[in-house]
Amino acid sequence: MTKRIVIFASGSGTNAQNIIEYFNKNGKAEVKMVLSNKKEAGVLQRARNFNVNAISFTKEELYASEKILDILKEINPHLIVLAGFLLKFPDTILNEFPNKVINIHPALLPKYGGKGMYGSFVHEAIHKNEELETGITIHYVNENYDEGAVIFQKTISISSDDTPQTIAQKVHKLEYENFPKVIENLLFSEEKNNFNG
Repeated sequence: MTKRIVIFASGSGTNAQNIIEYFNKNGKAEVKMVLSNKKEAGVLQRARNFNVNAISFTKEELYASEKILDILKEINPHLIVLAGFLLKFPDTILNEFPNKVINIHPALLPKYGGKGMYGSFVHEAIHKNEELETGITIHYVNENYDEGAVIFQKTISISSDDTPQTIAQKVHKLEYENFPKVIENLLFSEEKNNFNG
């Protein structure tokens, strides 16, 4: 049976597209739906380009109704993937799908995590603090921003010549190389909670 993935994203959706393409090629899993809290988000069109069902929703629909929860129950995904999703994920969904919601963060948590730390804000803070390394963290989602159990981390060096933009490029490359593989491992590894990369 093909494993089912649902992706939540708020932005242009390069990571979402990368995941869709990865599993389209190997056939082991299928992205059943992409959901976004922004109706103009580029991720929706990217998903539709691959014939993946894509919908947007309001904050009220996420937090004050069971609309999104009902959609997820119908799909019954093996994994819910947050790929650049900027809203706090609701406890109602986390409770319904325990240890099935994961997120990618563009830094080495617990550093540079928490509310407001996403995208370019992370890379600018890392550059300003003259860090010697950064990377990505893939983690389970819990009720607090960026505090769920870490599944996978990958580190890259930063040189004094790097700018926030070049740091972002390096981190994106790590995301594209590793995120689909970690998802695949979680879906198919019996020891999924002990995945060390």
